[in-house]
Amino acid sequence: MASLQQLDAYLASNSYLGSDTKATQEDYKQCKAISAASVDAKAMPSLARWHSHVSVLMEKYPKVDYRGEAVPAGKAPNLGSGGGKQAAATAAPKKEAAPKKEAAPKKEAAPKKEAAPKKEAGGKKKEEKGEEAVKEPTPEELEKMKKDKLKKVIKEGGKRGVEIEGAADMGGLQFFCTSVDLPEGDLDLLVESMKAMNAKSDPTEEERKGGSGHIGKTIFSAGTEQLAVVAYVPEAKLGELSCKEWLEATLGIFSGEIVSTSDTLCTGRVKTDGDKGVFPLKIREPMIVEANNFLRKKGLFPEDDSDDDDEMVFGDDDFPSM
Repeated sequence: MASLQQLDAYLASNSYLGSDTKATQEDYKQCKAISAASVDAKAMPSLARWHSHVSVLMEKYPKVDYRGEAVPAGKAPNLGSGGGKQAAATAAPKKEAAPKKEAAPKKEAAPKKEAAPKKEAGGKKKEEKGEEAVKEPTPEELEKMKKDKLKKVIKEGGKRGVEIEGAADMGGLQFFCTSVDLPEGDLDLLVESMKAMNAKSDPTEEERKGGSGHIGKTIFSAGTEQLAVVAYVPEAKLGELSCKEWLEATLGIFSGEIVSTSDTLCTGRVKTDGDKGVFPLKIREPMIVEANNFLRKKGLFPEDDSDDDDEMVFGDDDFPSM
């Protein structure tokens, strides 16, 4: 069996062990073999998140999920053997080097001619090249960089949407909280990420995207200057939850501000404040917990009945950026 450190490293970039999108019997088997006491949440946060989540699913859905479908067998993850190339490189002994032939005595070199001074033009060319290296990007280049960034954000959001749909279906959840990396605290990009998550999934596509538009969610993205937050509540669930109230409660613990509101989509942010110890990466997880606690008060998120002190949080450890 793989070491706990290997599993933690694997789960840092994967939601489950036996499948990309849902828990499997392979996850159940591995989870049973690991006692909760042996998992240090601080040293191995990804493993702790997975173990807590799978333990709940294993208890509620040991054979079939909430839809009545059999929990798939799954496939053991390829954790890598490590050091294979290095071992192969050192396996064959090096051939003993043949003795070098004694070099013939060198002839006395003719005196070198004094080098002519370099032309000034060459120096100017080097200076011009140096200036080109630090040249600011053109408007066209900036526009291309912006489009490339948006493309990556949408791809990350679409993939995350599929993962949210699978995880929510396995746990019977209708509301979800998670974080994404690529918007890097930009609210407009985080909105585009949310749209990609909610986009209707095309079953004919080779790689599915989106598909979680029926699930309410609050998503977070940390940048250097702020933590961006976007809350979404589907129209069908507006009778159960106010999007604005959900975001206000989430932002309130760090005095964040609401930027825009509508019935189904609201945006907000918490700005970095070094004097008060408010840093986006530091406050992200506590705010995810607060968002989940608000749902619990409304009876829209399962209570944590386990004896484990770890909060059931769905953040970067659950759905890492690709």
